[in-house]
Amino acid sequence: MTRVENTQHKFKKKSLKLTKKNIISHVFTLLCLLLMLSISSCRKNFSTIPSFGLLEFSKDTVFLDTIFTNIGSATYNLKVYNRGNDDITIPAISLERGLDSNYRLNVDGIPGKDFENIDILSKDSIFIFIETTVNIASVSNPLYTDRILFDTGMNRQDVDLVTLVQDANFIYPGRDPLTLKIDSLALNGQPTTIRGRFLTNDELTFTNIKPTVIYGYAAVPSNKVLTITPGAKIYFHDNSGLIIDKDASIKVNGTLNEKVVFEGDRLENSFGTIPGQWGTIWLRAGSIENEINYAQIKNGIIGILVDSIASTSAPTLTIKNTEIFNHSNFGVLARETSIIGENLVIGNAGEASLACVIGGSYNFTHSTFANYWNNGIRSLQAVYVNNYFTYNNTTGQEITETRDLIAANFTNCIIDGNNNIEFLPDRVDGSLFNFKVTNSLIKFTDVNNLLEGIPEVDFNNTSLYDNILLNGVSHFRNASDNDYIIGQESQAINFGNSIGANLVPLDILGVSRTINPDTGAYQHIDF
Repeated sequence: MTRVENTQHKFKKKSLKLTKKNIISHVFTLLCLLLMLSISSCRKNFSTIPSFGLLEFSKDTVFLDTIFTNIGSATYNLKVYNRGNDDITIPAISLERGLDSNYRLNVDGIPGKDFENIDILSKDSIFIFIETTVNIASVSNPLYTDRILFDTGMNRQDVDLVTLVQDANFIYPGRDPLTLKIDSLALNGQPTTIRGRFLTNDELTFTNIKPTVIYGYAAVPSNKVLTITPGAKIYFHDNSGLIIDKDASIKVNGTLNEKVVFEGDRLENSFGTIPGQWGTIWLRAGSIENEINYAQIKNGIIGILVDSIASTSAPTLTIKNTEIFNHSNFGVLARETSIIGENLVIGNAGEASLACVIGGSYNFTHSTFANYWNNGIRSLQAVYVNNYFTYNNTTGQEITETRDLIAANFTNCIIDGNNNIEFLPDRVDGSLFNFKVTNSLIKFTDVNNLLEGIPEVDFNNTSLYDNILLNGVSHFRNASDNDYIIGQESQAINFGNSIGANLVPLDILGVSRTINPDTGAYQHIDF
């Protein structure tokens, strides 16, 4: 070995020794740190002081909203803060009504109604979760209250608990439910199966004495009539709704001051504007003489699904003075049917406010169709009309069939929304396609000229469009909240014609429109 080689060999051996030494040193340090962390994390006991009545709370009263008798509430939460610099112990947390309380607590992950020695670190907090189930027969007051007590004696603090308990008529599917196969609640969906049962004779009147809560689909049998009286409230559980069968009818008899309300059964404020909470009111093929007056239908998948022309002389549905809004698919989906609508307001929906498809006969007067959906991309216009349907045959080939659009008349209406095009008559050759829009506001801006040359959107054709205002200002009071009253800046003011006004002399709020009628369901106000 040369001198140079020997020197290099010695250097490598020394370097190797230093490397091993460094590694051992680092490993030892790491082990010490891990031991310290382990000891620290395993320490269960820390020094605390009593809370001394210095707790703070996220709210001083927990309102559990309205519940139905014997139906459990949603879960609500209360946050308890220790704002101090010391770790504290709350000696006791309990319900004032004790073990007899109808409220249930979960304190920092522990269920019960009575707790002792609950610790909160300094500058930290804990959660208390609260639920209730109340049998209205067991309480003297439907306004059921209690208090959560923190500590005792002079240091005691409390938070009020409040809920309103309603009695109700409950309709359940039963042990032998009716199973129906229907088209899915989409424009061109596949059949789906729903569960429900036919109503008995003594269930065919819904009143305002008690709310009606429906689980599954409640079906009106053939040759029977479901009558709903003024002020009645109908609540639907998830995947629930109403079915009006062949030769059956529904009569909704609300008034201006006592509207009939259809909505989901989650009554908490946070559910007040959530769409898709229930299914639909489905008027099946062959149902007859259905009438809805002064109703509010909200927060479902489809407000009303109307199928098939039952008669050439009478409409399947006559609907007046009714608001339909906040549905995940359609406000009204009409399939080859017949509808008369007056003072109708159809607001936000995930696909179309109004879809009249596969032909039919439709006459809408002094109605407002406004879609400002903001829960995702909307696939259709506020108002969509066609005369066809498509399906795949046994070989997978797509087939298009047409049906006569006998009429689709819009008189003194507003058609507006947050898309560029909010009215689309979609025609396929092979059957009638009769429609006309008169004295109405229409939002239509074909930015990319995709519909240029289509006869159905030739707004200069007076046989289709008579005295319309394209892209006029509706000036709704609060479209995002489905408030479509028009204000003093609206171009719909005095734009209606007398023919429509004389047919519907009062607006949806009972205001006369026989002189200087405004277009849409509302006469304007100043705001």
